Amino acid sequence: MDLTIKDIAKMAGVSPATVSKIMNNYGGISEATREKVYKIIEDTKYQPKFSAKSLATKKSNLIGLIYAGKINVDFKHPFFNEVVNTFKKSVGALGYDLLLFSNEKFYKGESKYLERCKHFNIDGCLIVAGDEIEEAVREIAESDIPCMGIDLKLDGPRSSYIMTDNEKIGLKVVENFYLNKVRKVAYIGGKQNSLISSIRNEGFLKAMEQFGLPLNEKWIHYGDFFEESGYQAMKEILKEKEWPEAVFAASDMMALGAMKAMKEEGVSIPGDIQLIGCDDIESCRYSDPPLTTVKQDKQKLGKLAAYMLDDLIQGNDDLHPVKVDPELVIRKSSIER
Repeated sequence: MDLTIKDIAKMAGVSPATVSKIMNNYGGISEATREKVYKIIEDTKYQPKFSAKSLATKKSNLIGLIYAGKINVDFKHPFFNEVVNTFKKSVGALGYDLLLFSNEKFYKGESKYLERCKHFNIDGCLIVAGDEIEEAVREIAESDIPCMGIDLKLDGPRSSYIMTDNEKIGLKVVENFYLNKVRKVAYIGGKQNSLISSIRNEGFLKAMEQFGLPLNEKWIHYGDFFEESGYQAMKEILKEKEWPEAVFAASDMMALGAMKAMKEEGVSIPGDIQLIGCDDIESCRYSDPPLTTVKQDKQKLGKLAAYMLDDLIQGNDDLHPVKVDPELVIRKSSIER
């Protein structure tokens, strides 16, 4: 039979309130009583119920995980999966557990994230970006619950966010093409109404202008960051009479889709057309040829998100958003001259 705090109190000859005070390190209890209660707890291997401990300490050591948006990355996206796994390990080392929130109905009726966070006495939330962000996400970010966004700008009183410096991604790619005498560049971007997509798009266009490279509108297409959209975009590019010398896809998955389309048309990579992606997901190392890409430092993003959220929980509300520098990783799908 599971022991209760009343059972421990009865064994020790004290009140349940005294046991609770001892377990939560309150003062005003004699050392002899404290040692007696601790010995009984150790001998019986008593573990307080989570809800009782949470109410007593006003801390649950739980962090809510929200995949935001009506269209969200969920568990399928290799980039976000690695970031969240690193976050999970980092907050675990800090003593937290994760609670994943569904964006479906809560219990029998519609419920907001804020209500659920209060229901579970959540200490803080990690919010991962998606598309068509719900108003409920903005509501929790504006509340007094500490929130950390990944690829999602949050500006609430106890909120901050972290992302790769996405504008630099396009600059690194275009600069590499320019240094290797590539002048005709095609672009496969993400959704145009997405924050991250728009920043990457702007970064690419700005870099092309900076280096004086011509833009061919027929070589600019937009997908949704996944393989099929990259495949279809590349098919359209290859229908043109003139082909580009290189293609930059704003995600590795779109680049891998583009690679498949190129192979089906007998295009040599990088002999006929060079190809660069973005994210540095695991598949890049094993594609044929291995994919040159812009690496987002997923481990740094995950660790920084964990430590920054912990700081917010501890009361440091003066944190500023952080942008992590990307890194170009050269493999066999592009040419270094």
